[in-house]
Amino acid sequence: MTMKEYFEKKNVNISARRYGIDAMSAMAQGLFASLLIGTIIETLGTQLSIQFLIDAGTYAKSVAGPAMAVSIGYALKAPQLVLFSLIAVGAAANGLGGAGGPLAVYVIAIIACECGKLVSKETKVDILVTPAVTILAGTILSILFAPYIGKAASSLGSVIMWATELQPFFMGIIVSVLVGIALTLPISSAAICAALGLTGLAGGAAVAGCCAQMVGFAVMSYKENGIGGLVSQGLGTSMLQMANIIRNPRTWIPPIVASAITGPLATCVFRMQNNGPAVASGMGTCGLVGQIGVYTGWVNDTASGLKAGIGAMDWTGMVLICFVLPALISWAVCELERKAGWIKENDLKL
Repeated sequence: MTMKEYFEKKNVNISARRYGIDAMSAMAQGLFASLLIGTIIETLGTQLSIQFLIDAGTYAKSVAGPAMAVSIGYALKAPQLVLFSLIAVGAAANGLGGAGGPLAVYVIAIIACECGKLVSKETKVDILVTPAVTILAGTILSILFAPYIGKAASSLGSVIMWATELQPFFMGIIVSVLVGIALTLPISSAAICAALGLTGLAGGAAVAGCCAQMVGFAVMSYKENGIGGLVSQGLGTSMLQMANIIRNPRTWIPPIVASAITGPLATCVFRMQNNGPAVASGMGTCGLVGQIGVYTGWVNDTASGLKAGIGAMDWTGMVLICFVLPALISWAVCELERKAGWIKENDLKL
């Protein structure tokens, strides 16, 4: 049996789609089911002074590493023993990766998972061999590389945030447009933001870009898709439009224009920041997670004394940047394209 045949037998498919799309998207779900939802529950408990909610949120946040690793293993179709062993791998990679832990988990969990799959059910003592190989491979890689992977991701994220503070106009455009595009592509903008630890003004620009894509496509395609399309794209994902974008790339112009406008408005005019969990920076209006992340940051900054309080300007900025302006700008540009014949009837139909 050749190595290629053995890999096929073990479902080890080394491809950009498997690792760059499936695994990264799954990692974002793991983050959502631990760090993000934990932060939301903890914030709710703090606001309502309910200790049970605070404790529940804290417990959820503490298992972010294992949750990400298991989610990645599930996407890679790992056997049960490999999947369960990734819990330890995720804890090690996230803990040793520091601020850039999510990226360390992403890289190391993939390698450890594939190592475990290669030996799974190949010996009579599989119950010992498979977990041992998965955990030891993941732990060794975590000790050797996680601190460096985490530091690299954290440093890159810090540079982006520093550049956004230094040049809020231009970086507001760049971050908003690029993260927004990533959200609509079949990759995970949430995982990217989490891996880079993208918060602050850069996080606010990322939120703006994601909202521009989701709200933009939802509103401009209302003629074709009605209320169902409005909700599924506006509160779900603009990725639903990917097939239409491939058929007619000009359909992508309106939300990209909207993100290029709302990004610098967020950074320069409203100074909108996401100081909640970094994963929220890449979620946009999906379940209103982006807005909850921004609000969580307000609460944390107010509690720490970095912010005097939550004012009308904060709420006005969030509503305009996340909902009103993306809708108006995308609709207006779309109508111009329809009149020019660039977008035809049913080009945006889901």
